[in-house]
Amino acid sequence: MIRTEIALPDESAGARAKERWDSIAKPLGSLGLLEDAVVKIAKIQRTENVHISKRCAVVMCADNGVVCEGVTQSDSSVTAMCADEMVRGCSSVNIIARSVNADVLTVDIGVAGKTSALDRKIAAGTRNMAVGAAMSREEAKRAVMTGIGIMREQKRAGTDIVVTGEMGIGNTTASAAITSVMLGLPPRKVTGRGAGLDDTRLAHKIKVIERAIAVNDPDPHDALDVLAKVGGFDIAGMAGLFIGGAETGIPVVIDGAISAAAALIAERLVPGCKDYMLASHVSAEPVGKLLLDALGLRPLITAEMRLGEGTGGLMLLPLLDCACAVYYEAHTFDGMGLERYRKL
Repeated sequence: MIRTEIALPDESAGARAKERWDSIAKPLGSLGLLEDAVVKIAKIQRTENVHISKRCAVVMCADNGVVCEGVTQSDSSVTAMCADEMVRGCSSVNIIARSVNADVLTVDIGVAGKTSALDRKIAAGTRNMAVGAAMSREEAKRAVMTGIGIMREQKRAGTDIVVTGEMGIGNTTASAAITSVMLGLPPRKVTGRGAGLDDTRLAHKIKVIERAIAVNDPDPHDALDVLAKVGGFDIAGMAGLFIGGAETGIPVVIDGAISAAAALIAERLVPGCKDYMLASHVSAEPVGKLLLDALGLRPLITAEMRLGEGTGGLMLLPLLDCACAVYYEAHTFDGMGLERYRKL
């Protein structure tokens, strides 16, 4: 399995952060989930003096062999093109990142073609999961360890918070298959239209996922087995980011459905990882809410987004910035000579 050590979050730091919130001259808990997020970051960073100024979106790019089954509108060549656009700073994730003062690290963890992204390629895409395992167990483990390694590099670089992102034609098929197996739900309940399939193509996509699960018979109690048989290199890499965040004490933001599938894999591989995760938004894909519910995490944004690349995750950052501004700058009851509110 995956060997790493994670510490329990610092509850005392969280208690001090909660005390700070309760000292601010406003109704108790009136910033809701934003207050909870700041307290959670305090626990992760082991200090009530939370800091999220140095932030980075790590985008894992990879191809999926199942694309040959006709489950997408585009072919695999698009993955390499989009990865290169990210490196050039021209993709949606780059535009949003610039607006929220975040860096973007584009990683080629398994693109079929050549890219200018950071080369961490495990293989030139996964194999067709509809006829056999998408990758070997060893390849899946290497991809997870690659994500953990990137988080260690981010720690050395002084990064405060990481947003997970992905790019890979066909990866909604892989995430739906993972969700079906891990949550024990039929593929028709968890499969969405991806980049925009019509009813006929959606029905075909569901049948391909059903066949992949039947052919591979992944063990729902063995997350690495599920990942290897019906997953993708991008999902495996993001799972590593979540595990690495728990290891290094860096909060990691879940983006959409594919990122959430990786988060569930991470939690099943290394229990306790979810204590280091922040849910940004609930995806419009059917699996979005199901996966966050399975992790026991509540999203702060409901906007029916499904763009991917880490775009929704980045949109959490300005909300956290606003919360931190109140947390640090607002008047306190004591400072104003007022009696504190009490929880009744």
